[in-house]
Amino acid sequence: MTPEGKQKLKNLLVQHESYRQFPYTDTTGHLTIGIGRNLSSNGISITEALYLLDDDVIYFMGKLSHFLPFFSKLDECRQIALIDMCFNLGIQGFLNFKEMISALQTGKYNDAADAMLESLWAKQVGERATCLSNIIRTGTI
Repeated sequence: MTPEGKQKLKNLLVQHESYRQFPYTDTTGHLTIGIGRNLSSNGISITEALYLLDDDVIYFMGKLSHFLPFFSKLDECRQIALIDMCFNLGIQGFLNFKEMISALQTGKYNDAADAMLESLWAKQVGERATCLSNIIRTGTI
């Protein structure tokens, strides 16, 4: 198929399928998203998953930079740990960690790590919280 033909096909599919940001059940009972992507039968490829991951990392970096002016001054490992937390909690859930955020802002990494471990979140996610709190405490992965 020529590039022009491929574009014509895409335009037609967008017209017929339309874009849906959130999953929905189509008329045949299949979980669908995007422009007619049948998640029930096709799922997503590893390439697509990694593309989405890259997009999510950029999103959370932007949110953390916006809400935590000191985020860019943290070392890379601690930034990584906070982004990982956001993946799990969402940005609003993450922002509820006020004691941890305050400790991070003043460079009190042990206090920040302790605040992480004393949370309900730590009880829920177990090893993930231990791992991330160790990164915050030491600045190493």
